[in-house]
Amino acid sequence: MTDAPALVIFDLDGTLVDPAGSITGGIAAALEIHGLPVPDQSALDSMVGPPLIESLRRFASVPEGVMTLVVQSYRERYISEGMAKSRPYPGIPELLGRLRSRGYHLAVATQKPEGLAKRLLRLQGLDAYFHSIHGAPDDETLPPLPDGKVSIVAAALEVNHASRDRAVMVGDRRHDAAGAEGNGIACIGVAWGFAEPGELEAQNLAAYASDAREAGDAVERLIPLGAPSASAARAAAGIEAGASQCR
Repeated sequence: MTDAPALVIFDLDGTLVDPAGSITGGIAAALEIHGLPVPDQSALDSMVGPPLIESLRRFASVPEGVMTLVVQSYRERYISEGMAKSRPYPGIPELLGRLRSRGYHLAVATQKPEGLAKRLLRLQGLDAYFHSIHGAPDDETLPPLPDGKVSIVAAALEVNHASRDRAVMVGDRRHDAAGAEGNGIACIGVAWGFAEPGELEAQNLAAYASDAREAGDAVERLIPLGAPSASAARAAAGIEAGASQCR
């Protein structure tokens, strides 16, 4: 086989964690605070996944002069209320434990600011499952990354010393598929996130999963492993025990 680890890279919001309305509701509240019109629910749902500033420009036409204030209002509410409302999707802790016990390396690649992503995963008791967590710059006044998710996925591959034929991306939006394609790795689309009708079907997906179990099956089919080592099984059991205390 190879010394390179088999790496599974997960998106965050809409894939691992259900924001439970904290993102869309927070955006709506921030727009209202600054006297700006709130787009309809379908537009708000489309704002889950891309960088916040990009979404505010595209879907809410927020003027550049108040952009920083709107982002600040949104983040303050998200930190104080939104993260605590979020919950892992059904079967996600079990999926992560299953893959770790079999010896997979796990990473997160999100366009959420990296520090905030780490804080959310820690709050939800999921951070210990991951070998690395990668996100956008914490300074949201900086321009969004020009290549979107491609460089974030690339960072996960580099840090984990993974080869492209032994890695897969799991996500709910076209941005995840683009990040995978830009790095030459396969992508598994998931049905439970925020994709618009037909969005994932239009992507070059290696597999499509309707629940967490199917996602795990797809991972093991695309990048199969041998029997897990005893140390990997023990490590995964310890992570699962610690995570259960957080839920």
